[in-house]
Order: sequence, then structure tokens, then C-alpha cells
Amino acid sequence: MPHNHAMSPKKTRELFARFAAADPEPKSELEYDTPYQLLIAVILSAQATDKSVNQCTRELFRLAPDAVRMVELGEDGVADCIRTIGLYRNKAKNVVAASRLMLEQHGGQVPRERAALEALPGVGRKTASVVLNVAFGEPTIAVDTHIFRVGNRTGLAPGKDVLEVERKLMRAVPAEYRLHGHHWLILHGRYVCKARKPDCAACLIRDLCQYPAKDRPPACPSPSQPR
Repeated sequence: MPHNHAMSPKKTRELFARFAAADPEPKSELEYDTPYQLLIAVILSAQATDKSVNQCTRELFRLAPDAVRMVELGEDGVADCIRTIGLYRNKAKNVVAASRLMLEQHGGQVPRERAALEALPGVGRKTASVVLNVAFGEPTIAVDTHIFRVGNRTGLAPGKDVLEVERKLMRAVPAEYRLHGHHWLILHGRYVCKARKPDCAACLIRDLCQYPAKDRPPACPSPSQPR
């Protein structure tokens, strides 16, 4: 649940200063060589782990490293490469359709404008934000489930939906940390501030965080539980 009040600017700056000191150049965990391959990988990553996407795209990008080859490979060929990830048939359809549209309207290249990106099949606001940030160095923040959780749990950017959290983060994150801000928050949510059991003991920002359960001692086993 969102907190009633957001983290102070002073604490917010300290939070990002710590992330920056610990990991000055955070990178996407998706594997890609070009902006086109990044876009395809991000489309495939919806409701799938980066690890599972990387396992698929190694073969997919060997067969179809660009939009021309992807359209030639076709929906069935793409589906064969990505069948181990969720929603693979729909994703194969979107990947081929997006590739075709890029060939028709953008010379096979990934457009650098948000509106043009979001007009591609399978590309929503979050995917566009990731591509703008990672491929083109724009200071966007793509709010996924990890960032939504961290924003609310820490008090950094409490909000009821992803758009509210995104708007608050864009205001709260100091300008010099905005380029890498979304990576730091994703990695923190993925490996430390996990959904079911946050690892507060290993948390770099524990003293800044407003999560009320962080200082509770572990529950003692009840007499009925096996020891």
C-alpha cells in the first residue's frame, strides 16, 4: 500500500548516491547487440524473466538479427524460437508485425520518438521507456512490477498505479541520477527488495526506507510448527 508521505528530497538524493557508488554503470540484463534487438527482447520480456528471454533470443537473433530477416523468418519461425516463454504466439505475431512496420515507416530502424515507438505492435509505454533509456540514453523511468513495489514500499514514489509512480519518480529522482535510476531500482527490486520476502538485512538503503516491516524480528516458530 502506498505511504501517506513520500521520502524527503535529501533522503532521495542519498538513496541514489548509494546506488551510484555501489554500481556506477548499471546495465540491462537482456542480451542484445543493436537497438532493434533490444526492442525485440523487451517486447518478449513481458511476463517473462530476462534469463528466459536471453535463452530464446540467442537462437532468434542468430537467425534474424534485423527487421528484414525477422519478417522473412515469419510468425511460425519466431514462435519456434520463443516457445519456452509465456504468450509466445502473440509475441511472435507482434515481433513480426513491429518489424514490418519499422521497415515500412522507419527504414528498418528503431524510431527514437516515444509516439512512434508506442505505435509499434507489442510496444506500450513501459517498453518504449526502456528502449529510449537503454538504447538512446534518454532519462526515462520505465515502471515495471519491481519499480512499482520499490517506489511504494520505500516511500520513494508512492502511487496507486504505474503512471502515478512514474510521474513521482520523474519529479523525485535528481537529474544526475535519472539516466540510470530505472536500472538501479529494477535491480534492487529483483535481488534485494523482493516481493515475498525483502532482504532488509542486505539492503543498502535500509535506514532511508519507510517500509514498516523492515525492523521486525523474524517470527518465532509456533509450538505447532516442526522445529
